[in-house]
Amino acid sequence: MQPIALYVHIPFCETKCPYCDFNTYAKIESLIPDYVAALRTEIELWGGLLDSPAVRAVFFGGGTPSYLPSGDISALMATISGSFALQDDAEITLEANPGDFTPDKLNWLLDAGINRLSIGVQSFDDGLLCLLGRRHTASDAIDAYRMAYDAGFDNVSIDLMYGLPHQTVDHWQETLARTADLHPLHVSLYALTLEGGTPMEHSVSQGTLPTPDPDLAADMYALAEHDLGALGYRHYEISNWADDGKLGLHNIVYWRNEPYLGVGPGAHSSIANHRFSNIKPPREYVKRLQEHSGSSGSLNGSREDDYAAIRSIPVVDTIEFIDRPLEMAETMMLGLRLDTGVSISEFEARFGASPLDAYREELDELQPTGLIETVDGSIRLTDRGRFLSNEVFVRFFD
Repeated sequence: MQPIALYVHIPFCETKCPYCDFNTYAKIESLIPDYVAALRTEIELWGGLLDSPAVRAVFFGGGTPSYLPSGDISALMATISGSFALQDDAEITLEANPGDFTPDKLNWLLDAGINRLSIGVQSFDDGLLCLLGRRHTASDAIDAYRMAYDAGFDNVSIDLMYGLPHQTVDHWQETLARTADLHPLHVSLYALTLEGGTPMEHSVSQGTLPTPDPDLAADMYALAEHDLGALGYRHYEISNWADDGKLGLHNIVYWRNEPYLGVGPGAHSSIANHRFSNIKPPREYVKRLQEHSGSSGSLNGSREDDYAAIRSIPVVDTIEFIDRPLEMAETMMLGLRLDTGVSISEFEARFGASPLDAYREELDELQPTGLIETVDGSIRLTDRGRFLSNEVFVRFFD
């Protein structure tokens, strides 16, 4: 098996943000010890079933992984190292809330093997942070970023959100200016999505918050693209910018449609032409792993055997077989998110067919629109195509 990326889900939060519909929970801290033990069990089960594959990237996401006691992160890292073959240059990222940092905690994380932090800044405007239900202030975020570098983290990413209710271009320009002052080596930008059932969606639907303006959000994206480009950042993926070559490796694996494993409740995986997800409730997740009797079988390339082996992991819920046409279409869609696009030669080596032939009709329709181009042996989005990427992606699934 080729090297994989590993996602580790930590579902705990001190408070749940009003816009969040992720599988995360507040006020269940009493479950943490049993949860960490169950998570270690799942990691060990997968290490055995997959025969200790090489891991090129680990991502602790959530939730708020930095909310866990540092000793739990160390224990999880020890289990990962004992169950998988961590590459020497593996990228090991931990998502963090700015308010969770102390010098001691940062040192413990470094000692545990964490070598990259992804800080959920979201905004450098205190009013918008309050609207988002965040526990930190703009000053806290700046202090946390500087504290991380002082501790020895030389690879730090920050997340920012745009297209928010009450957010103006002036707010966004100020956030971009503060970002420029800090100059993190990686920046991720996410437009607010109003997910059904969240408190923020309810407030917008009831009229107590204004509906975000999509045209204004597009202007904010264009402004960020200009400002970050002027600072020397490489816009390597639709939502991500990097400086000094510090691309997010875990997500690169995903965008290249390569294998990744997710552990923890609600985590998703794509292994051996099967896409699958775990059950979501943390308590049921813990219960099943406490009662498990062991996995069986191994992955051998047989669709039936691989399905049975995956199903033997007691917390696996849904499983979908990825056939060749779907894998090809997803490889096109995901690869086009990258600035390098889809390599024609790599696609042909993987599937035995050139994308120029497999998608001749789709490409012939898209080329005149100015949304895609073929350059240096790759099919990629144009600058305009990045703004209208969904119009491109849907063509490969018609």
